[in-house]
Amino acid sequence: MGGGIRKLGSVAIDVVWQLGFIARFFWLILVYSGQSFTRLNLTIRELYFSGVLSLLIILVSGLFVGLVLGLQGYEILQRYGSSDSMGTMVALSLLRELGPVVAGLLFASRAGSAVTAEIGLMKVTEQLKAMDMMAVSPIARVVAPRFWGGVISMPLLAAMFSTMGIFGGWLIGVVFIGIDDGAFWSQMQSAVDFRYDVLNGVIKSCAFGVAVSLIAVFQGYDCVPTAEGVSRAITRTVVSSALAILALDFVMTSFMFRGL
Repeated sequence: MGGGIRKLGSVAIDVVWQLGFIARFFWLILVYSGQSFTRLNLTIRELYFSGVLSLLIILVSGLFVGLVLGLQGYEILQRYGSSDSMGTMVALSLLRELGPVVAGLLFASRAGSAVTAEIGLMKVTEQLKAMDMMAVSPIARVVAPRFWGGVISMPLLAAMFSTMGIFGGWLIGVVFIGIDDGAFWSQMQSAVDFRYDVLNGVIKSCAFGVAVSLIAVFQGYDCVPTAEGVSRAITRTVVSSALAILALDFVMTSFMFRGL
């Protein structure tokens, strides 16, 4: 009994210590972020690796999510004679919920794991120590550009995901099923509010981008400098990012749409 309590206390202390280290690490990223924006080539390079190279999986996934959502929505709505509202259902589902969440999960699995692996391998090969010895801050040179590259990329990728999803819904509803084109777009336009739906989705995707990018750079910077340590850090990045996205989604949805 006493051993179990000691183990539980040790785990709790480790969690609190790690949360404190993450908060301090995030503060250091913000402090050294000025160099990332004065040397824009570093941030633009990370925008390419985090954003542009993730475009394919984001666009293809968004298209198929929109196709499936349109099919399922049509099957349900036609039972109640509301099949013309399929465009509204697809747009609201993607803008409010599916777009930011699924894009965030895909971003974490593709870009987040890559950032963790890159920083972890730099730690294994002692490149970060070499920068310290040359009076170059690794947080300013390596961590901050990758963090801001992920933060900027995430809202753009989520917007593209939602756009492709709406296109997929139009494709399956108007082209293949035969719903009236005018009704599809007019009902969507009348039902979707920019501030309540679009802007809240953008805020969600920005929060997910901060969470995923912070977890990715922290796990890479804090990993054990061995091959096994890097692989475990990549696993922790994907799992922790997924849990953080789902938890943040619930909290933000409660405040945005329910007013809790």
